[in-house]
Amino acid sequence: MDTLKVRDAKDVEEVVRAAIASEQPLEIVGHGSKRAIGHPMATNAVLDLSGLNAVTSYEPNELIITVQAGAPLADVQSLIDAKNQQFAFEPMDTSVLLGTPGIGTIGGMIGVGLAGPRRIKAGGARDHLLGAHAVSGFGDSFKTGGRVVKNVTGYDLCKLLTGSWGTLAVMTEVTLKVMPKPESERTLVLRSLDDLTANKVMTAALGSPFDVSGAAHLPYQAFRTGAGALAGLSAPGQSVTLVRLEGIAASAVHRADSLSKALSTFGTVDVLEDHASAEIWSALRDVQPFAANGALGAWPVWRIVCPPAAGGALGEGLARDTGGDIVYDWGGGLIWAALPPKADAQAALVRSRVEAVGGHATLIRATEEVRRNVDVFQPQPAGLAALGDRVRNSFDPRTILNRGRMSRGGAA
Repeated sequence: MDTLKVRDAKDVEEVVRAAIASEQPLEIVGHGSKRAIGHPMATNAVLDLSGLNAVTSYEPNELIITVQAGAPLADVQSLIDAKNQQFAFEPMDTSVLLGTPGIGTIGGMIGVGLAGPRRIKAGGARDHLLGAHAVSGFGDSFKTGGRVVKNVTGYDLCKLLTGSWGTLAVMTEVTLKVMPKPESERTLVLRSLDDLTANKVMTAALGSPFDVSGAAHLPYQAFRTGAGALAGLSAPGQSVTLVRLEGIAASAVHRADSLSKALSTFGTVDVLEDHASAEIWSALRDVQPFAANGALGAWPVWRIVCPPAAGGALGEGLARDTGGDIVYDWGGGLIWAALPPKADAQAALVRSRVEAVGGHATLIRATEEVRRNVDVFQPQPAGLAALGDRVRNSFDPRTILNRGRMSRGGAA
């Protein structure tokens, strides 16, 4: 396989134009940490962006950073952490689930758009992407957005690029909003709640005036793997429900105390502070119970987004009828489901249940054979699929970029 390593946006233009001329689709990679997500692509050429790894500009006082797409995410996070800042949407580290090295890039972070527990408060990756430079499937460079939030020129185009999995354009540089890290955090812990009751607790917490920044539930089965920072949270047979509050120390303490009293009707409430709390939410963000090096590492993993109020019943039914394990985030609006292996990763059952409540499901982890034969991304209704095709055709009419990654049979 030919690997074409570029040095700048001009190189990207030339590579894409050559691919168009030769009718050779390109696989777009940074360090390749997420190549195992999506349908296998039929291509003999890889466009390698790892050489585009510079931080172009960082203005901590303005809460803005501009960085090239191939820059390692860990390096950029270390840079902003030194200024006590963060990406507020908590980008997920997929290496835990996929068993790949933790070498994801900024471009990959935007391309997949997988946000962590704080999404319920801070929004997703697309809400923090202010601007981008990219090369379309025509081989032309374009710019969208700007370096300040109030500059809305092309701002919605950023939202299209986020979560497009490299199928619309090759991002070469992005400008992102960063936020100050909270001074303190507290996590309320309730144990031994069933899924439906936990759903009610999370709904009550999120509907309270106490500015909750995380709400998750782990049924007791999720602890059978002895998962890292989460392992000491419960005794055998106990589920755990978690609610996070962040802010200045005095505020976090006061809100945690008030919310603990409000939730005490559901059971005893314990409190984790600062570092202990942060470790828990990092493990939840990366779905540590289903880690590739754990007991369920060979099981397919689904990422299900649904109305939060429906999450408890949906997850409980999937676990009961498949023998799988479930982890809830976003107050029940995000369900991670690890299911016993089958030829179709139990796609028919999952999709029928999810569609019944108005949600959608993505197969994040599965073997290559399964990903060839099952729709990895949620199939769209005809009208929405036609709209998506028109958008893709306006960016990449010859499907040169990541052909077939998002649609089964699209590699042909």
